[in-house]
Amino acid sequence: MRNQTTIFDFLLLGFSEHPEQQPLLFGLFLSMHLVTLLGNLLIILAIGSDQHLHTPMYFFLANLSFIDTCVTCTITPKVLVNIHTQHHSISHTGCLVQMYFFMSLTLLDDFLLAVMAYDRYVAICLPLYYTMIMHPQCCFLLVAVAWFCSSLLAFSLTLMMAQFSFCASHTIPHFFCDVPPLLKLACSDTHSFQVTMLTEAVLSGMIPLTCILVSYAHITHTILRIPSVGGKHKLFSTCGSHLTVVTLFYGTLFLVYFQPSSSYSTDNGMIASVIYTMLIPMMNPFIYSLRNRDMKEALGRLFGLEKCYIQ
Repeated sequence: MRNQTTIFDFLLLGFSEHPEQQPLLFGLFLSMHLVTLLGNLLIILAIGSDQHLHTPMYFFLANLSFIDTCVTCTITPKVLVNIHTQHHSISHTGCLVQMYFFMSLTLLDDFLLAVMAYDRYVAICLPLYYTMIMHPQCCFLLVAVAWFCSSLLAFSLTLMMAQFSFCASHTIPHFFCDVPPLLKLACSDTHSFQVTMLTEAVLSGMIPLTCILVSYAHITHTILRIPSVGGKHKLFSTCGSHLTVVTLFYGTLFLVYFQPSSSYSTDNGMIASVIYTMLIPMMNPFIYSLRNRDMKEALGRLFGLEKCYIQ
């Protein structure tokens, strides 16, 4: 039997085991944080200020950029403070709040990627019905349902976690309050929590992923029937950015969450967490803008450089 105690403060060990790397990590994470904020803010401003981009695809992209901004603001500032001050404590309430927002935003990202795949399916496979299906009310409803479902699922898990008793050792070998390392500290029976989490993971993970795969199966079938090589390349290029983000997102999530808590590896979990909490939100603006002529022209107009983008 392990000693049980009511924990009001946790210690986020994070990267403290490598003190000689702290200045390098601080500079790296700060740079990534600033680039993420700037890149996603520019995407939102460019879409909001350009009438040509007031379409469902860019409406969803603006929401994705907003979510990425919220994710990095939920995790990175606390990491930077911990590294700079070498004070690694976080209150029990603060830990649960951080866990809730992280889970909610991650689930929302998941749902939104599925919505974006459906949007591309309708645009490519049912172009004549696109404006009728993806009308503004439908787009707002899809996003609103995604927000509601992600908040509800995250709140249910956070509420269950708040009932747990934790062991005397309250050090979290991670840089933020994630579910797997917290489960390892719990002295309460976590079976019902893990069953609930697995059920929610199937509903919120496999269903959107299935929607994405089915959408792209139909998209691929439609594109392959186009006789023009140029036409195929153009349609594939509109989906390439989204597929890249989907692959990075689901690859890291499967590595961390779709495994038993007993086999959870701290090192692998931290590496994967850096990828989906810092690297992916930083890369998304570049992925969606560098290969997108409309976005590059909108950014040019935002800075008064439209002539540089008009060939």
